Formats: sequence, C-alpha cells, structure tokens
Amino acid sequence: MYNLIPRDFFDTDRFFDEENLRFPLLFPVKRNELDLDVYETDKNVVAELNIPGFDPKDIDVIVKNQSLRIKGSMEKDKEEKKKEYWRKEIRKGSFERVVRLPVTVDEKKIKASYKKGVLKIVMPKVTVAKTKKVKIKIEKE
Repeated sequence: MYNLIPRDFFDTDRFFDEENLRFPLLFPVKRNELDLDVYETDKNVVAELNIPGFDPKDIDVIVKNQSLRIKGSMEKDKEEKKKEYWRKEIRKGSFERVVRLPVTVDEKKIKASYKKGVLKIVMPKVTVAKTKKVKIKIEKE
C-alpha cells in the first residue's frame, strides 16, 4: 500500500505555478481548483471530487499513461447588473484536474458515478503476478 502525501504539503502542479514560484511550500495559494481525494483500497484506486451543479454529461474522465484527468464545464450565468454582490463565490465555468496515479490501473474497467454533487471514480488495480523464486543450478566447468 502506498502512502499518499497530503496535497497541501507538496503539490507538483502548484509548485511550478507562476503565482507560486517564490515560496510554494510556505504560502500555498489556492486558485479556483476543486479539491480532489485519491485513495487506495486492496483492489482499487478511488478518486472523489466535489462538483455540485455540474451535469454528468458535461464531465470528461480520462485515464492515460497512469494519469487521471477530470474536466468539465458549466455555462456561466450572466451577472445581473441590478444585483449588488457583497461576495460572489459560487463557481461557474470550467475546471480541469490532472493527477498521477500511485499504481497501474485497468483502464477498461474504470467506473464513475455522480451522486449529490460528488463524482466518484473507481479504478481497479492491475494485478501483477508474483515472481516465483527459482533456484538455478551452477555447473562446474
């Protein structure tokens, strides 16, 4: 089982970000990224992403070269000029997250579900046959 480093401790995506070049580990900057949990069970790697308000048909999940890419879009509402916003934090528009997976997964057996604003992606691990120990006889010449 692999131990995952908490995202806020070290995130290579944000480490090389222009906004974050000075002190990326001391002052993490949180942009308009959606938080993503990735964890491992005995048989699967599971990713969960909170994306309330998105229509599942507008979300793409792609696994390629041991990386998970999730992207989606939501039509932006036109801001009403009559409203005087004190705060405007409800996210609209598009998002994209790419993370490296800790183990190889079977890309043909991945399943995704969307319930109550949470996208859950279950990726079965590829089982690797254990190597047998073989005793090799050494002959004298």
